[in-house]
Amino acid sequence: MAAPTHAAVPDAESTPQPVQPHPVDVRPPLHRMVPLSLQHLLVAYSGMATMPLLVGMALGLPEDRIRLLISANLLVSGIATLLQTLGVRALGARLPIVMGSTFTAITPAVLIGKEHGLAAVFGATIVAGVVTVAVAPWFGRCLHLFPPLVTGTVIAVIGFSLVPSAAGLVTGHDEGGSGAKGLALAAVTVVLVILVERLAPPTVGRFAVLIGLAAGTALAVPLGLFDGSGVGEASAVALPDPVAFGAPVFVVPAIVAMLVVQLVNMVESVGDTLAVGQIVGRGEDGPTVTRALRADGAATVLSGGLSSFPIVTFGQSVGLVSVTKVMSRHVVALGGALMVLLAFVPALGAAVAAVPGPVLGGVSLVMFGTVGAVGLRVLARADLTDGRNLLTVALAFGAGLIPVGAPEFYAPLPDSVRTVLDSGIAATGLVAFALNLLFHGGRRPDPDPGPGPDPAGERRGDGAAAGAGVTDGEAS
Repeated sequence: MAAPTHAAVPDAESTPQPVQPHPVDVRPPLHRMVPLSLQHLLVAYSGMATMPLLVGMALGLPEDRIRLLISANLLVSGIATLLQTLGVRALGARLPIVMGSTFTAITPAVLIGKEHGLAAVFGATIVAGVVTVAVAPWFGRCLHLFPPLVTGTVIAVIGFSLVPSAAGLVTGHDEGGSGAKGLALAAVTVVLVILVERLAPPTVGRFAVLIGLAAGTALAVPLGLFDGSGVGEASAVALPDPVAFGAPVFVVPAIVAMLVVQLVNMVESVGDTLAVGQIVGRGEDGPTVTRALRADGAATVLSGGLSSFPIVTFGQSVGLVSVTKVMSRHVVALGGALMVLLAFVPALGAAVAAVPGPVLGGVSLVMFGTVGAVGLRVLARADLTDGRNLLTVALAFGAGLIPVGAPEFYAPLPDSVRTVLDSGIAATGLVAFALNLLFHGGRRPDPDPGPGPDPAGERRGDGAAAGAGVTDGEAS
């Protein structure tokens, strides 16, 4: 009897122990997943709703059409988030990444929409997505052509060129505008965002923009600046209508403008993906970046087909992952599923569309200014003591801000050229890319700055430490 007993011990010791899943693959209990997913949804929702709202208002669309744009954007963003987090074959980084429409596309979408209609915007979006999927395998190997000198300049112009749009929302486009009450309401909204960011605990401070929107809207009621009639008129449940704006139309100048913007989006997406990979300790490699870009492209194709706009990674969610240390991709995937559900509730879209212009304008001023500041932060990593780099920045900024200060500057040019140059973002990207290539011949002019701008405001180099933080965060 002793021999069998003795033999059983090493067998037990040699039995392989269960492998602990990577924190990214951990699936917390449902009672913890739901609130954690809601947090991602709340942080990203304002951006997802604001982009189609700004485009719709700039094009003078009625509220019911704006609601359709918001619903379509939520639907596509949710599907894209599920694709990026869970993955399908060669698509998706399988990381905790929230996807949504990008503010980068606002200016070209408005310009193309005014010139050719929204159907041309959606057609250009489809082409941009197809190109993204096609170039994803080798795009990561060409990032040296988009150093901080180029990406920082473009991102800065993206933010600063949109500030006039925020001002237009504050003053209003109707006769007489919102007057002094509108200016005061916008100022109070901005102050509220600042106070929450400065005084609230970090977990509350992450919702500073949403708190500013809610409080500003509440203050608008006694001022007579709130009109919620559209909420009551909207149906409780309805299907998004992908053909409400007609079948996509493919216009060459519109496609060129959107492709330039999509190049910037791809650079940003690579930076966000690598930032998330560094935080969670997984995914800082070429294949992951390729799968992430393929998911971006596939989602953008779907977005154009469903009457929405280019889809990219959301930097806000990157910061949230870093702060909360809850790194499960399943938490973010559930947030994507919730977005899909919200897309079928038009009343919610109507509530967003009813946000007063001064409130939205005040918040937009903060958001657009922040985008511009991020661009300057990235640009600071370039060697601006080099006169060639300084000249590149000067000319790129000039090209990008000309349409902002002088909208008719390019009026004498053919429409095909004007559609591209009237987009300050496209003009900035073309000038910065061309001059960087001319002066540096495709060589990286700066010391290796790492994978890209860190939206979270900090970097984590120790993947193991990051992983340990996830476990602690999810267990709390």
